Amino acid sequence: MSKSLLARSVALAALGTSLTLPGMAHADFIKDSKAGIELRNFYMNRDFRQDGGPNPPAIPGKGGELRSKAEDWAQGFILRYESGFTEGTIGVGVDAIGTLGIKLDSGRGSTGTGVLQLDRETGRAQDDYGDFGVTAKLKASNSVLKLGTLMPKLPTVGSNDSRLLPQSFQGGWLNSAEIEGLTLDAGQLSRVNQRDSSDHEAMTMTGGTGRGITGTAGVTSDEFNFAGASYKWNSQLTTSYNYGELEDFYKQHILNAVHVLPLGEGQSLKSDLRFARSTDDGTTNVDNKALGAMFTYTLSGHSFGLGYQKMSGDTGYAYIGGTDPFLVNYVQIGDFAFKDEKSWQARYDFNFASIGIPGLTFMTRYLSGDNVDLGAGVADGKEWERNTDIAYVFQDGPMKNLGIKWRNATTRSTFGNDLDENRLIVSYTLPIW
Repeated sequence: MSKSLLARSVALAALGTSLTLPGMAHADFIKDSKAGIELRNFYMNRDFRQDGGPNPPAIPGKGGELRSKAEDWAQGFILRYESGFTEGTIGVGVDAIGTLGIKLDSGRGSTGTGVLQLDRETGRAQDDYGDFGVTAKLKASNSVLKLGTLMPKLPTVGSNDSRLLPQSFQGGWLNSAEIEGLTLDAGQLSRVNQRDSSDHEAMTMTGGTGRGITGTAGVTSDEFNFAGASYKWNSQLTTSYNYGELEDFYKQHILNAVHVLPLGEGQSLKSDLRFARSTDDGTTNVDNKALGAMFTYTLSGHSFGLGYQKMSGDTGYAYIGGTDPFLVNYVQIGDFAFKDEKSWQARYDFNFASIGIPGLTFMTRYLSGDNVDLGAGVADGKEWERNTDIAYVFQDGPMKNLGIKWRNATTRSTFGNDLDENRLIVSYTLPIW
């Protein structure tokens, strides 16, 4: 997708919106509209550190020669438009998102970070890629129905935005908040546009060594149904139930409770408890129970967290490929959700605003997992991961809204790749109106 194509698409969408709303009151539609463009410069380097198997990916077209690293650098443009609603019993509105990714540097033997779209035949990173999506929306009272391009952030399906461009879906989504404290969600997704793709494809499920899931080879799905309810009992406690079903793959029930206990001025203890039950649907053997708990003590700008996660059943955790799973130990590289895996996490955050430096944040964490069932006659798998994030967003002056983030990760595994990884992200958000 070229810049000119992206611009033409946005213009045509705006024209189409004006033509489909004749005679309607446009005051709120226009007055409540907002638009902005995010410029995202993304560099990522991933070093494969293991000496022996399991092996890192092979270099496309190199006769099985293994790569020692994956490295990409690209510039992204994300244009977002969100309208208000027309007046009347049923308000009408439209949202739109246009994305464009441009390759700055990527070698044939070192691409494959998920930052750039790859050519299906040659395996080379394409010079540019992108997408354009429109969402029609209808509002009645405190309920909104959206049809078109969606980026849900729900326990059953979490749109991923950890690379150059965000992941999106096609489908319908109803969100209702008619009763105070109660939020209802229901919908269906049919296609996914992955973060490194401009194609709208049928959905698949995350797999891999150690997950123990069978029956997924060559299978895709064009139907993911979801529904959920969240209730805020008071300012401290929120509970929720969510259901998701990826046709031909799995069915899933998720329970979640979040409680924040005030402990005095500038102090609190947050408890986040999660349980998921996943079973097969169609040809797979999915059978998983996932228990997770994260406890975070906050004192002024400091946060200290301890987490525990346990998998049980015949397989590991199931979720749509490329999405963010609703797991307390899902982090930069791993999800610690393999068959029978038990894992724990220790985390520390500091917000420098507490000492007079707003915009500067720091995070570090360490996770360790073991007891992974790799099959009969094979020793149980183990893995660990360490993450560090440092980020700064300029608060004022000529560089206001300019953000710089460095993400570092190291992971070691007895059944997967050993990786050292660095991501440097420079972003700037420019409001248009």
